[in-house]
Amino acid sequence: MWEERFRAPRMTLPQWALHAPQICVLKSSESGTWEVYAWDAAAGTRRQVTSRPHGTYLTAVDPSGAEIWWFADQDGDEFGIWMTEPFDGSGPPVPAAPELAPGYPAGLGFGPAGMALAGRVDDAGTQLWLIDRKGDRQQSDRRGEGIATLVYSSREDAAAGEISPDGRLLAFSHSEHGDSRHPAVRVLRLDGSTLADLWDGPGKGLAVEGFSPVDNRLLVGHERQGRPSVLIWDPDTGVTDELGLDLPGEVDASWYPDGRALLLSHQVRARTELYRYDLSARRLQRLDTPPGVIAAATARPDGAVWLSFSSGVQPPQVLDLDGTVVVAPAGPTPPPGAGFVDVDVPGPGGTIHALLARPGRQPPHPAVFLLHGGPEAHDQDSYAPDVSALVDAGYAVVCVNYRGSTGYGTAWRDALEAAPGNTELEDVAAVRAALVADGGVDGQRTALAGASWGGYLTLLGLGIQPELWAAGSAAVPVADYVAAYEDEMEALRAFDRALFGGSPAEVPDAYRKANPITYAESVRAPVLILAGDNDPRCPIRQVERYVEQLRGIGRTVEIYRFDAGHGSLVLEERVRQMRAELDFLARQMPPD
Repeated sequence: MWEERFRAPRMTLPQWALHAPQICVLKSSESGTWEVYAWDAAAGTRRQVTSRPHGTYLTAVDPSGAEIWWFADQDGDEFGIWMTEPFDGSGPPVPAAPELAPGYPAGLGFGPAGMALAGRVDDAGTQLWLIDRKGDRQQSDRRGEGIATLVYSSREDAAAGEISPDGRLLAFSHSEHGDSRHPAVRVLRLDGSTLADLWDGPGKGLAVEGFSPVDNRLLVGHERQGRPSVLIWDPDTGVTDELGLDLPGEVDASWYPDGRALLLSHQVRARTELYRYDLSARRLQRLDTPPGVIAAATARPDGAVWLSFSSGVQPPQVLDLDGTVVVAPAGPTPPPGAGFVDVDVPGPGGTIHALLARPGRQPPHPAVFLLHGGPEAHDQDSYAPDVSALVDAGYAVVCVNYRGSTGYGTAWRDALEAAPGNTELEDVAAVRAALVADGGVDGQRTALAGASWGGYLTLLGLGIQPELWAAGSAAVPVADYVAAYEDEMEALRAFDRALFGGSPAEVPDAYRKANPITYAESVRAPVLILAGDNDPRCPIRQVERYVEQLRGIGRTVEIYRFDAGHGSLVLEERVRQMRAELDFLARQMPPD
């Protein structure tokens, strides 16, 4: 059954064109690979737009509904260019603007009359380009390609936001102050001159959520009350409105199409609630949604709200608020998944919230502590084929929202800055000790596993907590932090400098303490590493260095390499990786 969960097709929430709401783009895996699809909601027709060996995942539709945008990288390496093509497929895809050299994407926003704001990153830093998709190109021989003008450039990290409805203003986030984890927001005029800046100071980030569809009010994410929330900023006058939202969890938001209300997504204890906030009445109305996780939601011009929903048991669906399925992929429905129970454990930095999925047999269970990536993310009560596969195999699965996770306020998220990696693993160890003490988990059979930052924590944990773990499975991990810094994309270098307080050359002791390869001699448990040959985030060279180091001192380490980047968009490849992990765990830590 576990393979069916991976192979069954899924679909993202459709994005719809602001001025043609029946015109939508979405991503679906119904071909066996995640690709872009064009969907006419009124006609009920859908066509596959992209078909590439490694899949396509970044896409958008312009406000008129005339064009689809999608990002063309090479072999899953995330380095490429934006392409555009007619929504109806009447013409071939062409580069959005020939002036844009290939780079890593850094945001895409739209404005009126064929305008777009695109960010790109390379080793020199970030550039923002204003792209004119109409202009006088029809009088040229450029085959529908746009004309791009550079409006911003910085050595520091930045990301394109949006263009105002009147086409006069450009909003984006930046970290000119040197901390990409807590960015500021700036609004430019079309000529690149600054109209207004908004920055809340050290340790408090801001994010562009979008201009109002009807005027130049800008919705901005902020952390002024110690947790993510939203405010409305008028860059012309400088006036901000913090809205006075009285919700205990973390909030993000989007506009209703008439600009009179906000659709709020409220994250609390690994689950989501939706609210409508009436701006004139300043009234909060909870919308009726099932318990679980809403990955995305959008308010439609007709008053409907579409949402992408799942829970640990319920496979993902695109629904209306009344529970009606809006659109579904072609193919079989995934089987139900493993359900979660909540676990709260006292920890060194406060109460740790974890999610536990258990096999249907008597405890104590062998357990896999499946650590999330990010680190700015958190485990939720959502459908997870990897969790269910492990439970089916006889393992309990423990998902720990350690310090560093989002979802529990700014202080909890930023607590890892004191000792990255080590801080998170203190919390993982505390949850493990509590579950072993209450008899639910077999203390002799606990393993670490995870991908990306979770893979990094797995390798670091095997080195600094060798007495706790019987095995470790790390996918696309940081294995040698210094080598990773040398090879990774610039946006990740900026993140690392913000997290550690500098580069490896500037603060070598901080990186040494957080580096898995530092503790290679202490590793005792067998290790499986799954690594992408084209990964720009956790590059292959630093993985090879770690594997060579372990093998050189006689440790058991297996490596599974695959032809993609930071993970794979191909379903069969995900099945192969899960099969390799289950086989490894069965050999090293057999279930009952």
